[in-house]
Amino acid sequence: MFKFLRVPLGAAFACMVFSTAVTAQDRVAEDQTPSGKFLTATEVKPILDATKGNWIAVREWEGQDLIYFTHILSWRCGLFEIRYSVNGGAQKLWPIPECDPNTHTVGAIPDNADIYDTLPLQSVETVTVELLYDDLTTTRAEFERGAVLIP
Repeated sequence: MFKFLRVPLGAAFACMVFSTAVTAQDRVAEDQTPSGKFLTATEVKPILDATKGNWIAVREWEGQDLIYFTHILSWRCGLFEIRYSVNGGAQKLWPIPECDPNTHTVGAIPDNADIYDTLPLQSVETVTVELLYDDLTTTRAEFERGAVLIP
């Protein structure tokens, strides 16, 4: 089992990808001193809570369903994990691009970031998303296809 005290967000995710043994209980809460740059759960959680209906979107495109995570990724600083499940299935981790606190645009999604998952056309009925913040709290939301479908 990997154990670590404090690592950059990107490195923490890399450990999680290669070891399913790392859990939320193995993490240590980050310092929550507001920086004004939206780098902590204290700063991003109120925004994500207020915009929960926009966390994901589903789009039918070229014979597939796409689940977009762009809204959450824009507010990724302050997150340890994005977990999601489709139609009540097993939870999966969504990759979180590293947060660079030295940039003036911490919310900009890097060009090489994965922003959507691809599934068979009209297979997505519900999506459940759970966020683990860097203060070790979680927020969960469930979405019906029709409520998040991009026309």
